[in-house]
Amino acid sequence: MARILLLHSAYGLRPAVRTAADRLRAAGHEVHVPDLYDGRVVDTVEEGMAIKDEIGTEELLRRAVAAAVPLIGTTSSGNGAGPDAPGLVYAGFSLGGALAQNLALADETARGLLLFHGTSDILDDAATSVPVQLHVAEPDPFETEDWLNAWYLRMRRAGADVEVHRYRGAGHLFTDPDLPDHDAEAAAQAWAAALDFLADIDADA
Repeated sequence: MARILLLHSAYGLRPAVRTAADRLRAAGHEVHVPDLYDGRVVDTVEEGMAIKDEIGTEELLRRAVAAAVPLIGTTSSGNGAGPDAPGLVYAGFSLGGALAQNLALADETARGLLLFHGTSDILDDAATSVPVQLHVAEPDPFETEDWLNAWYLRMRRAGADVEVHRYRGAGHLFTDPDLPDHDAEAAAQAWAAALDFLADIDADA
């Protein structure tokens, strides 16, 4: 069983994120899904980016950290388990992926990083051995080819074991069935690979 912190995109905690959490739970994982937008959910990227800018990236990161801290070193029942407790797998969609990446690289106990549709910059002195899996559209207006190439090289240089899965012709948030970006075939492939990734993390524990 992986213990997963799943972070939503700039659209907020949409039904697709809750469905994703249920999919992961059905596979036997413990999943925590914080609401970083205090209940606000939108249907367009413009509305989502407006909320993101209103709250601010630093505050969103602070909220994500606040959601993660109580889970680090605890059991599923919430009891303290000390340094031997299994670390978190950080996961997220688009903006949530960027936040998840920042948390995972700052957490020495992290067991994995699962990214859908989004990445973040990497500090030059970053160091991690965390396994990483990224699922991204090809092309993606928010994750350009040059950016992804640089991201991959920097993540590898930091020491991460990285897989990148590209989905030609899919929209940016192709895993959300209620958005125009949705691509059912790409979403099915992404989820199959993601569940295998989490199973491998469990096997290595």
